[in-house]
Amino acid sequence: MKHIIVLIVVVALFFQGTAQQTPASPQNEAISIEGATAHLGNGEVIESSLIMFEDGKITFVGDSKMKIARKGKVINATGKHIYPGFIAPAKTLGLVEVNAVRASDDQDEIGDLIPHVRSLIAYNAESKVVESMRPNGVLLGQIAPSGGRISGTSSIVQFDAWNWEDAAIKVDDGVHLNWPRSFRQGRWWMGEDRGYRPNKEYTKETAAVVTFIKNAMAYGKSVPKEVNPAFQAMQGIFDGNQKLYVYADGEKEIIDAINTLKVNGAKEIVLVGGYHAYKITDFLKSNNVPVLVQFTHNLPVFDDDDYDLPFKLPKLLVDAGLLVGLQNTEASNFQTRNLPFYAGQVGQQGLDKEKALQLITGNNAKILGIDGDYGTLETGKSATLFVSQGDALDMRGNQLTHAFIDGRAISLETHQTELWKRYMGKYKGK
Repeated sequence: MKHIIVLIVVVALFFQGTAQQTPASPQNEAISIEGATAHLGNGEVIESSLIMFEDGKITFVGDSKMKIARKGKVINATGKHIYPGFIAPAKTLGLVEVNAVRASDDQDEIGDLIPHVRSLIAYNAESKVVESMRPNGVLLGQIAPSGGRISGTSSIVQFDAWNWEDAAIKVDDGVHLNWPRSFRQGRWWMGEDRGYRPNKEYTKETAAVVTFIKNAMAYGKSVPKEVNPAFQAMQGIFDGNQKLYVYADGEKEIIDAINTLKVNGAKEIVLVGGYHAYKITDFLKSNNVPVLVQFTHNLPVFDDDDYDLPFKLPKLLVDAGLLVGLQNTEASNFQTRNLPFYAGQVGQQGLDKEKALQLITGNNAKILGIDGDYGTLETGKSATLFVSQGDALDMRGNQLTHAFIDGRAISLETHQTELWKRYMGKYKGK
């Protein structure tokens, strides 16, 4: 009996140390937040705002000086700032906890053309990495698989849930395709020069993608005797119910990918990466292709690139009239918490600060197809928002006091904040 009690205590302590904060209960009273500078996520700002929400939906957005009765609990946020929840697209959050521990890594499955692999069912809602997003205002994300040529199907989740069923806000929203590269770097471990050289397999690799897509389209037009899960999973990109997220960086790859995929029935394409997209903006505009920009905090890839190209790329694309969002997939998962600071840095490259905010709020919501409910502070939309002590795009001002997902007041405690408090107590005591 004694051994059983000890075992129970050990198990309890283990889960206490590893489990996420208990998800918040549904909103049970109206909430009014007044006095804060409201950044609506669509380029507009209300200096002294009044935001009210009830049953998870925003019921009023306006000036706090308006004579309107406050409802329910009133939060005085004078001198603070209020924002829509930030959105992180195309990330493997919740699919891998520790890269070095294979049992915790579900981001990549065996196979090369596997659109039927659904990232959602592998999503770990109790991930400590996911939990660490919330204190910086990152409240929503698109969970996407990686690896292979067609990696699988993504879903969009909110970051305060018991399990993947509770987390999902848009299921199987898109398929992710890594377009072949026309050039590759030398493999130094095989004695090759590190420089770039033509990929002799490019034509063969692109032909394999085209053949698969054509077969998938033909499958959808037929009455198959047996279900082909891979072909079945592609049908949404032909009827417009799903978006095709294409990862490509070079001019040739981008043009080849979009032209080929359009001809072969893809209705909605989103370009992820687009390192050289600024050179072909007219082509992208004419094909109505939005861009999710990667690795803004990085060095130039090629010797003849501008030294600051990665930093100013989002601005170049926005100035050209494209719909642009920030994705930053080159960073490790835990770096996703720094998404607001990537946007803030883009603002330092000359892009208007509110337009920089749109890169991780309203624009990302439009690109992911969830702008009907998320991404901006508007009446009728989800009350997914937060209050910050200062400028949330600056790490000095990004100090959250309140955060809500669908009106639920969520915890801002994480494993990191617990450790911070623990050791601050140690050193303050001296």
